[in-house]
Amino acid sequence: MNDSSWATPPHTGYWGPSDQGPVQGAAPAGSAYDAHDAQHTRPMPTVPDGPAVPRYGDDDQDDDRGTARLSGPLFRDEAFRDEAFRSETFREETASAQPYAAAPQKQNPEPMPDAPQPAPAPQKKSAGRDLGAAIGVGVGLGVVIVASLFFVKAAFVGVIAVAVVVGLWELTSRLQERKGIKAPLVPLALGGAAMVVAGYVRGAEGAWVAMALTALAVLVWRMTEPPEGYLKDVTAAVFAAFYVPFLATFVAMMLTAEDGAARVLTFLLLTVVSDTGAYAVGWRFGTHKLAPRISPGKTREGLVGAVAFAMAAGALCMEFLIDDGAWWQGLLLGLAVAASATLGDLGESMIKRDLGIKDMGTLLPGHGGIMDRLDSLLPTAPVVWLLLVLFVGSG
Repeated sequence: MNDSSWATPPHTGYWGPSDQGPVQGAAPAGSAYDAHDAQHTRPMPTVPDGPAVPRYGDDDQDDDRGTARLSGPLFRDEAFRDEAFRSETFREETASAQPYAAAPQKQNPEPMPDAPQPAPAPQKKSAGRDLGAAIGVGVGLGVVIVASLFFVKAAFVGVIAVAVVVGLWELTSRLQERKGIKAPLVPLALGGAAMVVAGYVRGAEGAWVAMALTALAVLVWRMTEPPEGYLKDVTAAVFAAFYVPFLATFVAMMLTAEDGAARVLTFLLLTVVSDTGAYAVGWRFGTHKLAPRISPGKTREGLVGAVAFAMAAGALCMEFLIDDGAWWQGLLLGLAVAASATLGDLGESMIKRDLGIKDMGTLLPGHGGIMDRLDSLLPTAPVVWLLLVLFVGSG
């Protein structure tokens, strides 16, 4: 080993040439170190209280070959100066690093409050539809219905049949568009119209026979197409035949009584009044949802309004329109109509929600399609027919 080499003995406080005595404060040569690094890496020498301490690695050599005999007072003075130097350096480094370590994080200043803005005007509740168009279409339909009902009963049967055919067309079209279900419209339309006429001519027996023949026609008609999807197509078609034309035949059966026009008018008035009461009260006072997963717009307050309006209208209709009717019968009739109309509306909403649509059609401005107006009428028809038969007979 030459004189320029350096050794780093483990576990000692000295750096120096391997063949020389201990040199305090010496720094290793090389580009990796500088004077500043030497000051920071120089360790604190151990202060012995007893005899002299030999240099590490020379304990097997003679004293005249570099053994350092450090007297206690001299060694302690040098250690004290070295410790003072290290303490001063530490204080300087701490003072220089403290602004970075102890400086508080700058927080975002709170924004100055803006000038007070005027409170927005409260928004009025929206009906969700064009009320002007809805009222106009409703009045027009009412005129057609009343005119055909009181002047030519057969014409009113024709109105029912047309409504049934259009309703079937809307329902089957939406099923095919949204679900890919191809319910055959031709046998449904022909069978539905025949069902209404059969109910008017032959009563309930004729309606059931026409219903069975319509279902059979659907099964046979669908056989002309490939078998894929046969079961779902005919199932949907039979459901449509029962849901639209079969329930509508009960309106035609009401018409066969001597006071048939009054019975049909009572049926229509109670259903419309029930829907109107539910809408008016629910729009003004509704806060508690009735069936939010099916129809978010319906409320319990609206149901109460439907019941109250329908019962009042039922008492008036049974007292002044129906022969041998009593006001208390009208209360029960109104209660039943409110329940069936609400359930019918929810059932239609369930179908539309499953199909992912809002309306079944666009034929009636402000109302949607024909099926959107028949939703509460169809399930209510058999209820009114049955209760009128129980209260005042078939006539």
